[in-house]
Amino acid sequence: MSSLLAILLAYLLGSVSFGYLLGKKLRGVDVRRLGSGSSGATNIMRTLGTGPAIAVLLLDAGKGIGAVYLAKLLDGNPMVIMLAGIAVVAGHNWPVLFGFRGGRGIATSMGVLLGLAPGVLLVAVLIGSLVIAFTRYVSLGSIVGSILIPVLMLLYRFPPEYTLFGTALCAFAVWRHKPNIRRLLNGTESKLGERAATGNKGVQK
Repeated sequence: MSSLLAILLAYLLGSVSFGYLLGKKLRGVDVRRLGSGSSGATNIMRTLGTGPAIAVLLLDAGKGIGAVYLAKLLDGNPMVIMLAGIAVVAGHNWPVLFGFRGGRGIATSMGVLLGLAPGVLLVAVLIGSLVIAFTRYVSLGSIVGSILIPVLMLLYRFPPEYTLFGTALCAFAVWRHKPNIRRLLNGTESKLGERAATGNKGVQK
């Protein structure tokens, strides 16, 4: 029972959409109808500004850390902890509390990795940040960093179940970035520092 409770609570924790709540609180808008349509930190930065984006980044990462430590407290089984990590990211991406419309899961995945594999997180963030610095595409850096997670777990010789866990996080991130991948291929993806449209018609598909 404790394992199921840990996974369920992780999903519900992930389902708390801080980006949506902050958009409503600060501007009275649904950020999912602006910019890229995501409730994550990057779209918050483009639609609400840097301060709110930093707050959302930290809060979303906190969900990932919280889910890992909650699972450690309730169960302690490494497999349950990893499943809770996947569940909290799934909750962020497809939040039952907010109509299953959430973010891309990058910040929450970072929080999960901070609790489970901080060395992997450090290298993935460093390389992803370099990609962003050179290209100014946050989405591209996020995708590259996500793909590196299972690769790094293999290189660091983590147990096979950790590599599967990293592959799941990678698959979630790439899947949620499908619209961004299309825009990158078409040359229409927004770059870092560009502001998104602030009306309801500003949603990028």
